[in-house]
Amino acid sequence: MTETKKTATKTAAKTTKKSAPAKTTAKKVAATPVADVKLTNATYATGKRKDSVARVYLIPGKGQIIVNGISMTEYFRRPVLQMIIAQPFGITKRETAYDVHAIVMGGGLSGQAGAVKHGISKALEKAEPDLRKTLKAAGFLTRDSRVVERKHFGRHKARRSTQFSKR
Repeated sequence: MTETKKTATKTAAKTTKKSAPAKTTAKKVAATPVADVKLTNATYATGKRKDSVARVYLIPGKGQIIVNGISMTEYFRRPVLQMIIAQPFGITKRETAYDVHAIVMGGGLSGQAGAVKHGISKALEKAEPDLRKTLKAAGFLTRDSRVVERKHFGRHKARRSTQFSKR
């Protein structure tokens, strides 16, 4: 009889314990901008770097760059990232010839900037095939295929091993 009381109290204790509230990560899910009607006559290309993918629409215009519905200077606040995106236009001397509408997903800001640069380069090559030689020589048409190495079994990270203890 004492065993049944013990098990009964154990089960009662289990049911009365407060469970930790479920973690709800309420991430701000921004609606992905869909291509507008004005983008239908644009030159389209996809750029990739690390885990980032950029859909780039190139339209003849004044040189305005919009990323995910926001201007480039607001989305990429670091001047280095802005410089990376502007490189294809600078090397081909087309700074004010085209407007860019880019939709970027995945990765971090550096990878996203590289993906937009790759997409702009591919779109420029489609729009003006004679620019291929210049863009290819600068290495802008080549996809940077470096990605994060996967975590391996028995390791803390991809290459980091466990801490050695002599004693």
